[in-house]
Amino acid sequence: MNYIVFLYVLILGLFTKFTPVEAQQNYVLVFSDEFNQPNGSKPDPAKWNRSKRNPSTSSRWNSNSDKVVYIKNGSLVCRAVPNKWEPTDTAKMLTGGVNTRDKFEFKYGKVEVRMKTNLRIGNFPAAWMSKTFKEKQNLYGEIDIAEVFSNQKRVHHTIHSQYTQTHRKHGLKNTFGKAIDVSKWHVYGVEWTPDYVMWTVDGETTGIFKKPTDKKLLDEGAWTFDYPFYLILNQAVGAGRPGGVAYPNTKKIYETRFDWIRVFQRK
Repeated sequence: MNYIVFLYVLILGLFTKFTPVEAQQNYVLVFSDEFNQPNGSKPDPAKWNRSKRNPSTSSRWNSNSDKVVYIKNGSLVCRAVPNKWEPTDTAKMLTGGVNTRDKFEFKYGKVEVRMKTNLRIGNFPAAWMSKTFKEKQNLYGEIDIAEVFSNQKRVHHTIHSQYTQTHRKHGLKNTFGKAIDVSKWHVYGVEWTPDYVMWTVDGETTGIFKKPTDKKLLDEGAWTFDYPFYLILNQAVGAGRPGGVAYPNTKKIYETRFDWIRVFQRK
């Protein structure tokens, strides 16, 4: 009898251990893309926009070229390639990214993305979320789920608020990460609530940013995360600025693959 009870407890424990986290925590799937279209396809236009060019490091060479964003073997491929195909474009490289702005935006939830990238000086890919700028809430907000800097075997998580980005104040710890081989597949996650943002790598917690309780900090925009955000997946390269990611080898190809991305929200 005791042996049977032992087996029952063991089986129950195994079942509980491998039950999906989202099911345990009462989450439901609200958005996903498995990128299972035929090879050479473009990302689903009902879900994704091509990221536009702007002066920021992550977007300064963005392109609509077919060479930098496409589906291959069940993954979204985003690349940075030497500019051999756009002779009138002054960009030294062409880079690719996609986003869900105006197509899927959400407030609070859990995001998981399975990705890998190559290890090369100047590499700067990311899976991240940006706040929309609508109505009166013109405050900066950014949650970086996973970033890679150059050839570091480390994933970085960063949270940018009005306080850190606009005022350039860094009195709060807003960067986290983990040493890991980013050239291998890993699942990077973030859980975003009204009270904290928590990052995970392969299910292991790697950082937590809690909403400040200091009214002065809140008045200065230290928590700008109570508004809708949209998703961004991109392959960028560094600009070589002090404190930033090294300048890339503009004759090489940089590539990041996103196997899938899923968003859950509490019931």
